[in-house]
Amino acid sequence: MSFKFFSFLGLIFLCMSFALHNDLNKTIDKEIKETYDIENYSYSIKQIPQEMIEELPAKFDDNNLLEIKAENQLMGYAYISKAPSKTDEFDYLILLDQNLTVLKAKVLVYREDYGGEIGSKRWLKQFIGKTQDDELKYRENIVAISGATISVRSMTNAVNDLLQSLKILHSKHIL
Repeated sequence: MSFKFFSFLGLIFLCMSFALHNDLNKTIDKEIKETYDIENYSYSIKQIPQEMIEELPAKFDDNNLLEIKAENQLMGYAYISKAPSKTDEFDYLILLDQNLTVLKAKVLVYREDYGGEIGSKRWLKQFIGKTQDDELKYRENIVAISGATISVRSMTNAVNDLLQSLKILHSKHIL
């Protein structure tokens, strides 16, 4: 019981550190359970060496990369971050398998009046299956959305930066 309690507290702390809405921890939990087809899991914060953080294109801090395990078996990773939109930022979640392949991309909180279409499952599906060897390019292999140009480019760049960072971390045997 205490492990579940502390896991839940950790997830709440993680969400609060991103200034996310109170219900967001439920959304993240739901996405993890559905994506990995598991009911019970644990996670730990995957620490990136401080000297590496500066050379990585993606934003890493002390708690936005999680290692997800079920029954002591690595299921994959969760990356939670923010990307800029026209006048604000939006929060997003990327779930990866143990081989660092994207299993799910989800916009968690979008704070603009326009451009929210990037949160649609249909648009986000194009990130599924992408790996550290893929390069994402707006309007080439990532579809544009009228009225959401800034957010589409931002999400594309954010996922591309994550994939490039994963490649570096994998080559240095950190992941």
